[in-house]
Amino acid sequence: MVMDMGRDAEQGVVELNYRPVAGDFTDALRQRERLRRRRWVRYWAVGLVGFAAVLNAALAVAGSAQPDWFLLTVLPLGLALVLFTPWLQARAFLRLAARQGAYRATVADAGVTVANDHGTTSVVWAAQPRYRETKDVFVTYSDDKNASCFTVLPKRGLSDPADVDRLRAVLDRRLARG
Repeated sequence: MVMDMGRDAEQGVVELNYRPVAGDFTDALRQRERLRRRRWVRYWAVGLVGFAAVLNAALAVAGSAQPDWFLLTVLPLGLALVLFTPWLQARAFLRLAARQGAYRATVADAGVTVANDHGTTSVVWAAQPRYRETKDVFVTYSDDKNASCFTVLPKRGLSDPADVDRLRAVLDRRLARG
């Protein structure tokens, strides 16, 4: 297939070629957490678990209470699990994505098409009407309250640094910054 790059550039078509890395998904999941309406629950949970662990340890050290060894071991583990959840989820996403091989994404005014060695998926902008940008990726999200669907577009997949601005222009035309 021969493409007229001048025509594609005029129409706002941007192509990416990449292999996913854990950082792509970590960025996407951290940005998704900022979009979630109930993100405060996680922050309060971390604070309460941390407070309970410190209080239990302080009372045990002061000798005013018998140490609860279960809480002294489980609370820090629970706290670490909550704090590392985005990283753990990103590793799980990477294991799934890595099995699919190299990715080729085409971003156009109609939507985004992502192809890999095993299949192709097309997403129209109405399905993921908002996006966020980080230093390394663009991420489009669904508009449900948990932002359950997302598409990661790593900047390193662009062939030319000027394509970052072209991709941002397409996304700005079609999506709301989330």
